[in-house]
Amino acid sequence: MTINLFDDSCWASLRPLTFTRPVADLRIGILTIAEKWAKYLKADFGFHTQDYLSIKFAPKPNADLFINGSVCPDEALLNAVDKLKAGEVLYKRDVIIAYIADRHDLESVKSLRPLEYTGDFIQIVYPEHIFGNNPVEIRKDFKLLTEGRSSAKISSTNQLLGDDIFLEEGAKAECSVFNTTYGPIYIGKNAEVWEGSLIRGSFALCDNSSIKMGAKIYSGTTIGPNSRAGGEINNSVIWGNSAKGHEGYLGNSVMGEWCNIGADTNNSNLKNNYAEVKLYDYESKKMRNTNLQFCGLIMADHAKTGINTMFNTGSVVGIGANVFGAGFPPNHIPDFSWGGAGGFDAYKLNKMFETTEKVYARKNIVFDEVEKDIVTKVFELTESYRRF
Repeated sequence: MTINLFDDSCWASLRPLTFTRPVADLRIGILTIAEKWAKYLKADFGFHTQDYLSIKFAPKPNADLFINGSVCPDEALLNAVDKLKAGEVLYKRDVIIAYIADRHDLESVKSLRPLEYTGDFIQIVYPEHIFGNNPVEIRKDFKLLTEGRSSAKISSTNQLLGDDIFLEEGAKAECSVFNTTYGPIYIGKNAEVWEGSLIRGSFALCDNSSIKMGAKIYSGTTIGPNSRAGGEINNSVIWGNSAKGHEGYLGNSVMGEWCNIGADTNNSNLKNNYAEVKLYDYESKKMRNTNLQFCGLIMADHAKTGINTMFNTGSVVGIGANVFGAGFPPNHIPDFSWGGAGGFDAYKLNKMFETTEKVYARKNIVFDEVEKDIVTKVFELTESYRRF
């Protein structure tokens, strides 16, 4: 089977996280949304997304099943999708969930035979929905990835509370405490938990990543592949290829790819007056009420912080931003900004490329023309947000 996952209006409301990817490439739980659907359906997958992203995230030819990339699968939803026939569309209220047709065209979907889905499902519409739904998605992905399989042996130097833990081949952990009574713990291939770490499930450490000594990790946290994490982390998702390797607090947050957080960087996730948290909205260019009491930091790809950086409750850091210096920077730091509480300048694209090439090289990856073209397009798209 071959499927294509399409963006709808959620792509815009999920910015800045989606400036560099389709919605279905967002990680929530252990897998990305696209990987979840592919694993459940035993399918190859492609994307229908923004034109400038399509060179990297291309659609698959000959696919006739189209699935909304903002919708996370579950067993009931899979059963409904599995029953779809050619010329039918599954929807709930104003959300098109999936349809079967000979081509992707959301306008022509109106002519398909409608089938209303009566169940509930998780849809990722805003950035805070990622960490908010991460605990349940870890549980679902844990079952999907481990059911019927045996875990690699875990060292006797560790202390286990409960037994809902799974280690993939090559995973290592020594002298640490794992509490699975609040949710499962998944340790990916060749991932490592260093000595003295305290981890409470639900938790996922993806392939080739590591948790540094003495880390304190709370429920609902995912560390994506090829990443390093340490300090104190609570209910947060790091997409992958990123580093938060030192002391400092990250809570109720989402961190993109190719990010680096300097030592003792902290974010607030609760306002002093316990009021509901607002986040910057790219569509309205205003603050949007999340209706959440706990909401921390949303950091897009390629963003960096210097040591001792402090973020207010509900901060949004744009693509390629470089934040440093004393004091609290504003709640919205525009894409390709350079500075801190004392003010910002535009981060020149050639300078950003110089840094990014070095970051990629450390992981033996080339920052190629495809990646440069995407970043350049995002730089152009975000110009109106940089008013320094």
